[in-house]
Amino acid sequence: MSELRGKTLFVTGGSRGIGKAIALRAARDGANVVIAAKTAEPHPRLEGTVYTAAEEIEAAGGQALPCVVDVRHEEQIHTAVNAALERFGGIDILVNNASAIFLAGTLETPMKRFDLMHQVNVRGTFACSQACIPHLKKAENPHILNLSPPLSLDPKWFAPHVAYTMSKFGMSMCVLGMAEEFRPDGIAVNALWPKTTIATAAIRNLLGGEEVVRRSRKPEIMGDAAHWIFTQDSRALTGRFLVDEDVLREAGVEDFSHYAVEPGQELIPDFFL
Repeated sequence: MSELRGKTLFVTGGSRGIGKAIALRAARDGANVVIAAKTAEPHPRLEGTVYTAAEEIEAAGGQALPCVVDVRHEEQIHTAVNAALERFGGIDILVNNASAIFLAGTLETPMKRFDLMHQVNVRGTFACSQACIPHLKKAENPHILNLSPPLSLDPKWFAPHVAYTMSKFGMSMCVLGMAEEFRPDGIAVNALWPKTTIATAAIRNLLGGEEVVRRSRKPEIMGDAAHWIFTQDSRALTGRFLVDEDVLREAGVEDFSHYAVEPGQELIPDFFL
């Protein structure tokens, strides 16, 4: 299987950044993409809405279904899943990309932020998986991909921002458990994480601004890595904590310079690696 033509992806947080890059790469194959994201109206600090992302997906060659979804609300998830089934007849791939971030220590993290990260990152991932798995079981080559890091108990990843780390590792624990739980059904469950920082709104607005953006890679590297994962046999590639550059090297890519926002800049390693 070398392409995703006719496959249906359900992508959370897919209106911008990495989620949109994954959606657009699939669209170039002629895939169907459900954009399940919160942004219905233009935001002053965030580019794109579910509707502008849908337009880009269709311009790239795919079919798009924009759905306004807050993954904290089960009824919105199920409404979007039902809309996907009605429009496209099934779901082949779930991308749990929606995520909330607040990097602060224990005393500096308001419980409102703690709750948001755990509701979006862990609970949202679990809820979307739960809603999609009955339909993934019917797919020919079903995949779940969580945008979460390799599991690690190194205290250096916990001490500076324990609440955020717990929530992201919660997504990774879903990979660990669900990969084994649904192995008999042939559903692949994997994680994907970037080797370097990726030029997204989170980097620009929260994690260093334009200086860090210049030393980052474009979201397209994650789109290409995810595409390679989705085109592998779901029964052979599951339960893995994958890194974008490693995936693409395995796929035969040797030159990564075109992924750099500014080629020649020293790249900044991402968290958790």
